[in-house]
Amino acid sequence: MPGDKSMSHRSIMLGSLADGVTHVKGFLEAEDALATLQAFRDMGVTIEGPTNGEVTIHGVGKHGLQAPKNPLDLGNSGTSMRLLSGLLAGQAFDCVLTGDKSLSGRPMKRVTDPLAAMGADIKTTEKGTAPLYITGKAGQLNGIDYVMPMASAQVKSCLLLAGMYAQGVTTVTEPAPTRDHTERMLSGFNYPVKQDGSTVSITAEGKLTASDIDVPSDISSAAFFLVGASIAPGSDLTLHHVGINPTRTGVIDILRLMGANIEVLNERVVGGEPVADLHVVYSPLKGIDIPEALVPLAIDEFPVLFVAAACAEGQTRLSGAEELRVKESDRIQVMADGLKILGVKAEPTPDGMVIQGGTIGGGTVVSHGDHRIAMAFSIAGLRASAPITVLDCLNVNTSFPEFKDLVKNLGLDLTCYEEHIETV
Repeated sequence: MPGDKSMSHRSIMLGSLADGVTHVKGFLEAEDALATLQAFRDMGVTIEGPTNGEVTIHGVGKHGLQAPKNPLDLGNSGTSMRLLSGLLAGQAFDCVLTGDKSLSGRPMKRVTDPLAAMGADIKTTEKGTAPLYITGKAGQLNGIDYVMPMASAQVKSCLLLAGMYAQGVTTVTEPAPTRDHTERMLSGFNYPVKQDGSTVSITAEGKLTASDIDVPSDISSAAFFLVGASIAPGSDLTLHHVGINPTRTGVIDILRLMGANIEVLNERVVGGEPVADLHVVYSPLKGIDIPEALVPLAIDEFPVLFVAAACAEGQTRLSGAEELRVKESDRIQVMADGLKILGVKAEPTPDGMVIQGGTIGGGTVVSHGDHRIAMAFSIAGLRASAPITVLDCLNVNTSFPEFKDLVKNLGLDLTCYEEHIETV
């Protein structure tokens, strides 16, 4: 599986701000992570690679970034834009963050509002979207005590990065656990972070010391294969070196509740992150009510989990997942529309979906340029009674450029055209 996207982003950000040279293995060579890498090159950081997942970052120190000559184009990457808005709010220079049509439609006030409370000066469009115009406020940010209204690792990480440049203590409290790669990696770079239950605190009193990072495989990418092997009779797959950070393993827990046969083998810790091999064998799935406590731990995996639900016996109900409506697409509506085209009973709700499992037919569905939607409907082809054509798939390259070749090697009859893919 390709390297973890969240950790790849953060390795570039923190490695660039560190004193010394950081070596990264397992870096995700996909468009989102490469957008972060290019942004830091544009701010004067020397970065070698990536070559076979290896990157060498010559850190410039916490205050060593330089003003970019042009706006930073972050493509489709919400992680890049939201985390950089916090990191750049406290710099000594101004900059502009832009992105593609999809990213330019995603909500940014969730980060710009709390940043404004810290003293940041960031202008958005009237709708609260990109482009973001950031006026550097070096030495003028103040720490805040922020209780997040939604469970979002991007908001939490954004404010922690801003807190590295703020006077006093910045404290973030989350309503439910979200991925903690930022906190773990800050500690790995010897930057002091305090954790107390659901609250994380940081100050400007610290510096980052270069570190070697081994990025595990991305469980969000592995999820397509966990579901694929669970729904395709006769399947037997082992996925190696997958990150099983407890803030990310909701997909395993949900699939197991549905009856999936997934073994976690060879558990170990690599660079402060838990890693394991995942062995999955076909098993008939049953519909469940998905526990709301697992929703933030599987938020990126729901497109393919909806496909698992469509193949399961009985009803699956998801609630508490309104966050899915503001991802790269409205993942609730887009998946419901596509599943209905394929003959599945799927009813969207404001914060989730109700799916009656059964058979999947063929048809043409639209991914709306959302990489996870495109891959999820490709996996649905494993159980479809007729070919599925998925339109608008170029953005699969934002997270998983190898997907097309991997699924073909594993036996999915898939044909790729310039902008869409067809599975038989």
